[in-house]
Amino acid sequence: MNREIIDIHDYTILLEEASTDNKLIDSCFFDEPVIAIAFYGAGDVGLKVKFDEKTKEFYHTKGMVLSFYADDKVEFEHQVSNLKPLQCLVIATTVKNIDNLPSGESQFLEKFLHQLVHPKDHYVEGPVFNMSPEMFLLVEQFFNNTFEGELKMMFYKSHITALLSHYFGQLATQQNTKLNTSQLEKINLAQEILVSDLENPPSLTELAHRIGTNTNKLKIEFKAQFGVPVFKYLQNERLKKAYNLIKNEGKTIQEAAWTVGYDSLGSFSNAFEKKFGYRPSQA
Repeated sequence: MNREIIDIHDYTILLEEASTDNKLIDSCFFDEPVIAIAFYGAGDVGLKVKFDEKTKEFYHTKGMVLSFYADDKVEFEHQVSNLKPLQCLVIATTVKNIDNLPSGESQFLEKFLHQLVHPKDHYVEGPVFNMSPEMFLLVEQFFNNTFEGELKMMFYKSHITALLSHYFGQLATQQNTKLNTSQLEKINLAQEILVSDLENPPSLTELAHRIGTNTNKLKIEFKAQFGVPVFKYLQNERLKKAYNLIKNEGKTIQEAAWTVGYDSLGSFSNAFEKKFGYRPSQA
């Protein structure tokens, strides 16, 4: 386990790497409330976020960007194995330091990560998406640099600015279609309808009708809010539930596939492997 903590301006930078021939559980907490952005590099570690007897799981983290608010009641658990090493860069700031951030970055936090700046729970999740090639390269450079002393700090300062610029730029692109409160309520209702009946979800036309919009607006606004198209989101939720049924509830592969709406075991297995990196029989 290699862990490096660097303080730059009012940011704390955490660089963490871990690998093992067997299995390793690495847990961490934050001492005080933070707003943070985690960039997952070349590894593909499993992640569990635990708070208030709830657990949020991420199974495929390579290239993922996760933004969040967390206080000291939240546990982050990385599940490292020989095939799933950890490589994670976290940029964090405490809530009390937001107004002191350089280059007007506090304004970007307020604009793009409003729910994190004004949290309503111990853990609040912001946008989750995959890094652009430019962001992935910058993260790789953090872990591969060989500078020492003042040169290393100069490197970190410049690359943090570049990485955050790409991050907020990607958020700006995603949020060009800015949703008002009424639109957000409709899109969140669409999400609730989808996850409430994974086995027999409504068609796109029916879903649009149920929330009071048209299919074109539904597709555009759903992707703006959740980062993926409607039925990609549905597929991800189906596969996550199937994983839990097989892994934690002892269901057979066929039972899990049927429960989440797959009629073909072949299609289910192929989709499962594409998402998690292994066949359901290996779960």
